[in-house]
Amino acid sequence: MKSYPALLISIVVIIGASYLTPMLNDYILGRIIYIGIMISLAVSLNLINGFTGQFSLGHAGFMAVGAYTSAVITTYLSTHGFAMSGLTGVFGFLIALVVGGLLAALAGLGVGIPSLRLRGDYLAIVTLGFNEIIRVILQNVDFTIGGADYVGGARGMSVLPLTTFTWVFIIAAVTIFCVENLVNSTYGRGFLAVRDDEIAAEAMGVDTTKFKVRAFVVGAFFAGMGGGLFAHSNFLITPLDFTFLTSVDIVVIVILGGMGSTIGVVLAAILLTTLSELLRSVPEFRMIIYSLLLIILMISRPQGLFGTNTMDRLLRRWKREKPLTAPMEG
Repeated sequence: MKSYPALLISIVVIIGASYLTPMLNDYILGRIIYIGIMISLAVSLNLINGFTGQFSLGHAGFMAVGAYTSAVITTYLSTHGFAMSGLTGVFGFLIALVVGGLLAALAGLGVGIPSLRLRGDYLAIVTLGFNEIIRVILQNVDFTIGGADYVGGARGMSVLPLTTFTWVFIIAAVTIFCVENLVNSTYGRGFLAVRDDEIAAEAMGVDTTKFKVRAFVVGAFFAGMGGGLFAHSNFLITPLDFTFLTSVDIVVIVILGGMGSTIGVVLAAILLTTLSELLRSVPEFRMIIYSLLLIILMISRPQGLFGTNTMDRLLRRWKREKPLTAPMEG
């Protein structure tokens, strides 16, 4: 597709920028990595909530499946003599992320098939219930294999810190690339049809349930990979990292960025994550200020920072200013 060169250029830029990361202190680098993870999570949720018009509150559940799956795989590999460094480490970590994403996609399929005939608030309640089921299961599962601690129940699980700047932003770029190409393809118009008018789409022969299930599967896959990156950016993960509030944080990014706007969601992920960090200097007022700013932004920009209408106006303006023909030479 025509966006392949953009993806390749992005990967080259990311690899080049990774050589500058040693100049940053660990705290700032950690925050940048967290922003990249949130971009992947928000863009994947935007496929479900923004482009397909569903209301999911279970994204943290898919994230948890990917996080624990990848953590278990890397722990198993490291305790059985598989070097998690160099080329073998890259290969092992990639396998862990992909398997985590696939199991999260399977969970998305499990949620989608029985529940996606529901709409609106009813669907949100079902996905919220799924999120809590996953969290409670992880909180009560605790076992060891060969002396290595797996899952760890409520106390959490120790994880190898394998996530790097390069890993995070390459996967974020791939997530954006896949979602954008999917929704802008001929097949992907079905997702937009479901969002715009589900009844009319069904009348035109669009299998709306199939499109909603596929949106959940694809979104869950990238959420699982984002969860794997999140797990390996810390030394410890616990079920409390994947509560309902985590899902709400991702939903807020999608809504504030603009439902169905990939650019807006990326900018909102950067803005809100940075804003939350800056407010740590006033911990007693942090959540009050953060909430007030969100309220002001949503009142002044109910369509989001870069909602679909805003992007349409920008594109029309760019087309008007673009010359219709190339200038004559000589």
